[in-house]
Amino acid sequence: MTLVRNPFDAGGYSLAEMTQAINILPDLHTRLGQLGLFRFEGVSQRAVIIEQSEGVLSLLPSVPLGGPATVGTREGRSMRSFALPWIPHDDVILPADIQGQPALGAFDAADPLVEVMNRKLLLMRRKHAQTREYMEMNALRGIVKDGAGTTLYNYFTEFGLAQISVDFVLGTAGTNVQAKVREVLRAIEDNLLGEAMSSVHALVSREFFDKLIGHAKVEEAYKFYAATGAQPLREDMRRNFPFSGILFEEYSGAVTLSTKATERLVPTGEGIAFPLGTMDTFTTYGGPANLLETANTIGLPLYARQHLDDKGRWIDLMTEASILPVNKRPRLAIRLHTSN
Repeated sequence: MTLVRNPFDAGGYSLAEMTQAINILPDLHTRLGQLGLFRFEGVSQRAVIIEQSEGVLSLLPSVPLGGPATVGTREGRSMRSFALPWIPHDDVILPADIQGQPALGAFDAADPLVEVMNRKLLLMRRKHAQTREYMEMNALRGIVKDGAGTTLYNYFTEFGLAQISVDFVLGTAGTNVQAKVREVLRAIEDNLLGEAMSSVHALVSREFFDKLIGHAKVEEAYKFYAATGAQPLREDMRRNFPFSGILFEEYSGAVTLSTKATERLVPTGEGIAFPLGTMDTFTTYGGPANLLETANTIGLPLYARQHLDDKGRWIDLMTEASILPVNKRPRLAIRLHTSN
């Protein structure tokens, strides 16, 4: 959506208009977003209560005020309340940003103020998208982190669950790699717990990928795949390799934290395997904006609003998101590593 009105007109853009604009601007296509792993679900509160029963995490439903409460048995269950992290990000449009651009209303010229606003909104959306990718990649591994890299919640610790980890021992030539893959597949199948899946995907670091395709018991299969499954002279063959039921993909994504430190989304020498085609395992919950007019409304992925300085000196652009990604079956995401 392109903003087409002059923001200096009376009232400028409403919260609804700005929010609609930023939510349909071109998105930064992060890898988990491309895979469609985490579905978004809006909630009306700024916190959620999650119940764990037999290894499955579920969100407790809301009920009308004064209505009957949901009842859970004590046996084998635990409940925790989690606040949705609030992620505000602001920018400002100054006269210098539009100085020297075509005058407002010039023939065949785009409104320079609108152009600047669209550009800034797109950049702000990309920052939120990168933050969401970072949070969802960590939630896939059972952890919630903020943009500073601080761990907010560890679902394994909160609910007394143990993460499944498979050591591929890729530094040993005699390792039966197919047996290791079967171990991962069976671990995922055993922990579906009523869930469905279509396939298994693994995002792995470049170090893990290189050791995998270079292993004595995998190398021939990789050469055959490179020769017949793709066009090696034209395609980057580092990207993925299907082997014994898992599609291994090299993923070197990294983010710059608010502390200016850089963190890789898949740790060095590791990987994470997870099912695709699930119905209700990977969910990102979104709460309403921290505004009076959005209180008790169903949350959206991202909110945006503007405020014109009383003396006309600048326009504040304000965005925010309140999101909490949850892997409801934490043991479905298998940590891959190699000890040598």
